[in-house]
Amino acid sequence: MYIPKHFAEPRLPALFEMIKQHPLGALVRVGDGGLDADHVPFELAAPTPGAPFGVLRAHVARANPLWKSDGAPVLVLFQGGSTYVTPNLYDKEAAGGRVVPTWNYLVVHARGRLRAIEDPAWILAQMTRLTGQHEGPYGWAVEDAPPEYVNRLVTSTVGLEIVIEGIEGKWKASQNRSDDERARVEKETGLSAPA
Repeated sequence: MYIPKHFAEPRLPALFEMIKQHPLGALVRVGDGGLDADHVPFELAAPTPGAPFGVLRAHVARANPLWKSDGAPVLVLFQGGSTYVTPNLYDKEAAGGRVVPTWNYLVVHARGRLRAIEDPAWILAQMTRLTGQHEGPYGWAVEDAPPEYVNRLVTSTVGLEIVIEGIEGKWKASQNRSDDERARVEKETGLSAPA
């Protein structure tokens, strides 16, 4: 990903927060037919000495051939907010009319190797954690479903784990514009680079 210096976001806590706020990742890999992407909701495990950039965990249907790429290098793209920016928000006169539209966005790219996990206890625990993260305001839990149904789901599912080997973020939020222009863009679009 091309990242001009003023759009680079190197802070690991900020990158993690973006993933937590926007957990649906596009997992890109090379499949039998070339490049392929699957959209998967991930949970992010905190860094450890063995995984200093954290670990991404998910699960997919066994029918999804993604898990058969066990050991393959993958790239997971997480996209936060994005918005069109009209040049009318810039000081056109000061720029001599040299302004153009652009697009502002927040993204994180995480790289690692895919590991498929078929252990039912691991899969059930991951499903339970992921559901718990998103069900907070709703109150449903995996245990609320009949046990035989949950067991069938677990056996028809494969877990995924990616130890993040590299991670980079790009916060393109008009940082290359004046403070006044950035304020106008933020007020009009609602998008700004996280502090």
